[in-house]
Amino acid sequence: MTGPGRTIAIFGAGGATGAAAARLASERGLSVRAIEHGWPADAPDSERITHHTADVMTDDLAALVDGTDAVISAIGLGLSPQTVLHPPPLYTRGTGHIADAMERTGVRRLAVISATFVETRNIGPLWFRLSAMPALSRTYAQMAEMEAMLRARRAIDWTAARPGWLLDLPYTGDYRVTDNRIAPGLIRTRHADLADFLLRCVTQDRHVGETPAIARKEERRYESPEALAAEFG
Repeated sequence: MTGPGRTIAIFGAGGATGAAAARLASERGLSVRAIEHGWPADAPDSERITHHTADVMTDDLAALVDGTDAVISAIGLGLSPQTVLHPPPLYTRGTGHIADAMERTGVRRLAVISATFVETRNIGPLWFRLSAMPALSRTYAQMAEMEAMLRARRAIDWTAARPGWLLDLPYTGDYRVTDNRIAPGLIRTRHADLADFLLRCVTQDRHVGETPAIARKEERRYESPEALAAEFG
């Protein structure tokens, strides 16, 4: 999938990664179906981006992916006590519904967001492993199930990107990609850099059937216990 005139569907397009992917895709000449559970009234369509409302857990998604050249799933769970303790099956059931719709409509290319912590929890400074890892263990287990489900889908050319601890700062493009787990000494991944990587995967047929990891070195203030406390509440 290359060149202008192509259409991409982005689920979770209202979130930080999904919104960045929609913006970057439109800037690169792609038509975008931006799909979210709900859109505010001030989200008007543009020449390249059209907004669509759907629930990936319950709705029939076939019409949203039919005729597209690729699909990105940027769906994700917010950090709340309820989702930490009892995360809904968004990555498993939601991604499964997306894949079902793709198989019914003959769309093959899919990129989703997983996490480097699916590969190993023994990563990052000790304070991070003792605090963030236990809190998100159920979510990481669900991501592992999602990856296993995708491996069994012979009709889907999938990529499961594995970022580190996500960070909402502007796009840089100088991130590092490694196999399966982020490189030693790295812990953070910018949403906008992840969006760029997902787009490159689906438009340039990179990392098909793989779980590439992506991260970059950030300033210490973004890799500190104080940053974790501020972001996890």
